Amino acid sequence: MMFTTPIALTAACLAAVAALVASERARRQRARPVFKLLASSAFVALAWVLPGSDTDYGRLILVALALSWAGDALLLSSRSAMFVAGLAAFLAAHLAFATAFSLGAIDARALAAALVVFAAAGAVVLRWLWPHLSKPLRAAVGAYVVAIGAMCALAVASSAASGNPQLAIGAIGFAASDLAVAREQFVRQAAINKAWGLPAYYLSQLVLAWSV
Repeated sequence: MMFTTPIALTAACLAAVAALVASERARRQRARPVFKLLASSAFVALAWVLPGSDTDYGRLILVALALSWAGDALLLSSRSAMFVAGLAAFLAAHLAFATAFSLGAIDARALAAALVVFAAAGAVVLRWLWPHLSKPLRAAVGAYVVAIGAMCALAVASSAASGNPQLAIGAIGFAASDLAVAREQFVRQAAINKAWGLPAYYLSQLVLAWSV
């Protein structure tokens, strides 16, 4: 069947995420990278095998997901240099997603409204994070917030034009999961950050992969 492999990859991703969350809760550090990279590899493979992967849109989504995979791998390290490299990989992923979303029809009014909403949300997030950021990180995090806001706005505008909420759901879920990462990295380490942030991230990546 045409969709047997994509469904199997989706199930594999979800199973790996469940194991990853359980490993985080039990503090099994050796299992953490295994399940994380399995889950991330599954969403990249999903976009690869779907029928639309040979279109311009599909290629850009695949690039974005591959960059997300790289970001996931880099963030496995606790070194600050690796964190910055991971941040750069995710920044590039957001730009690739945004470019993909811009290829289709865009509702101009929805885009304008979404830009205002996400600019305001970004300002709130930066105000929250700013006291916790070192000076070298402020520019990087600021650029990241701008990029993800633009990605979300384009996703909403594309979804409004098509009447299909899939892109908006995936992009906003991705942005929401970044809040958990930011809180864990800069504000307060807590089990709850990963308990909801990891499922939100992987579900969003699966939604965006299926858009291919």
